[in-house]
Amino acid sequence: MNQEQIQLVQSTFGRVRNDADGVASLFYGRLFEIAPEVRPMFRGDMTAQGRKLMSALALAVDSLTRLESLIPALESLGRKHVQYGVQDKHYDVVGEALLWTLEKGLGLAWTPETRDAWATTYGIVASVMQKAAAEAAA
Repeated sequence: MNQEQIQLVQSTFGRVRNDADGVASLFYGRLFEIAPEVRPMFRGDMTAQGRKLMSALALAVDSLTRLESLIPALESLGRKHVQYGVQDKHYDVVGEALLWTLEKGLGLAWTPETRDAWATTYGIVASVMQKAAAEAAA
């Protein structure tokens, strides 16, 4: 990930960060639309779940300039997700829902460069989580 991509992700996240509940609601609505089979994994308060999502995103975005410090948290999250029944295929639909949500939330600021930067960011996050999940499941 290059410095320009980091700047794009951090600046665009700043535009949606203040509407955490709305962004999370949009995200989960889209996720359950494109992957209804994951809905049973979410049994609790969806507002609280959305806040956890946004907090995790904020941590990732804020740590992009020092990714090595983020890896232990992502590995832990990946291992926890095994207990919830998350499989590799779910990471793809979560990424799709995230990019769609950001596109809707950012409007004209959603450029091809911004999309690529976010896709790269999510790819890094997902790959670290998936690797830790695979190790935990083994």
